[in-house]
Amino acid sequence: MNSAAFARTGYDSAAPAQGTPRRTEYRAFAQATHRLSRAGQTDPLDFPRLAEAVSENQRLWTLLAADVADSANGLPAPLRAQIFYLAEFTRLHSRKILDGTATVAALVDINTAVMRGLRGGTENA
Repeated sequence: MNSAAFARTGYDSAAPAQGTPRRTEYRAFAQATHRLSRAGQTDPLDFPRLAEAVSENQRLWTLLAADVADSANGLPAPLRAQIFYLAEFTRLHSRKILDGTATVAALVDINTAVMRGLRGGTENA
C-alpha cells in the first residue's frame, strides 16, 4: 500500500480524499495530534478519552509502519527505517501512557515533526 492509499484507507471519514497524498496524510496526523493534545490536557480521571486518542494515534502509526515495510514503498530505505523506528517507539510509548507512567508529550512532538515534514513538501497544506 502506498502512502496515499494508507492515508485514504485509514482516514477517509476524517479527511476527504482531496488534494495530494501528503495533504491527506497531514490531515490524518493533525487530527490524531489534536486529539492527543486535548486528551493530555483533560482531567486525569477521563481515561476513556485518553485511551481513545492514544489508540487512534497508534492505528495511524501501525498503518504507516505497514506502508514503509512494503518493498513497493518508494521512499528511500533510510527514511523508511526511521519511520518504522518511530512507529515502534510510538507503540512502546503508548503502552506507557496507558499504564500511567508517561504523558502524551513525546507523541505530540513526534507527530508535529512529521506534520512539519509533510507541510514542507507541499504548498498550502
